[in-house]
Amino acid sequence: MRKPTGKRKTSDIIGTILFITLVLSAIYSLVRVIVFPQEPSAGQAYTHNRSDYVLMFVQCLLGLVVFSLPSIASHKWKLGIPNFIYVMYYIFLYCAIFLGEVLDFYYLIPFWDVILHFFSGAMLGTLGFILVSWLNDSDRIHVSLSPAFVALFAFCFALSCGAIWEIYEYTFDGLLGLNMQKFITASGEALVGHAALRDTMKDIIVDAAAALLMAVLGYGQLKLTHGERKDTTDIPR
Repeated sequence: MRKPTGKRKTSDIIGTILFITLVLSAIYSLVRVIVFPQEPSAGQAYTHNRSDYVLMFVQCLLGLVVFSLPSIASHKWKLGIPNFIYVMYYIFLYCAIFLGEVLDFYYLIPFWDVILHFFSGAMLGTLGFILVSWLNDSDRIHVSLSPAFVALFAFCFALSCGAIWEIYEYTFDGLLGLNMQKFITASGEALVGHAALRDTMKDIIVDAAAALLMAVLGYGQLKLTHGERKDTTDIPR
């Protein structure tokens, strides 16, 4: 059997750390949900309320569910997902769920949410290019897509994933009384009107900016690659 490369070992180690962290965090948040008093005593201060721990638990469960999605897709459809995508994906989940929700980085670190959305937009844009490259190189599917279409697909793919995430946040905020869309401030103030939409629209705009950046960079790389191939093909034999 072929031994895994050093890069593969790195992704496996990071993935293992992430999995253990999510499991422990899910257990911790569930215990806190169970033991949290229904009616806190007067004058007793809490850094989190019950819904915060519910949010932690839901996010940790979601993290465990999506943890294996790249591996499942890779094996099911024979996708050649590069190891750096696994590493980026695991780091994103760790930063978004454990650091963001469990350790409160969303409130403690300025622009933490913006950084993560830009990171995820760039990562998903890159994944969009990989998916189209797989279609172009597949023996079972005979397609030849222009660099402009590939770039457009990568942009739309990343932005669609970002929109689906916002739908998820909106849905579970309503069903479970959570605050994933941050329409309630850290001080407990409920935002209204235009201010209540700020977090959602900011996330979508950042996703779009990161996806557009990757689409432009990928388009340039594909144009350069196609130009080199054309020059090679035109060489007389």
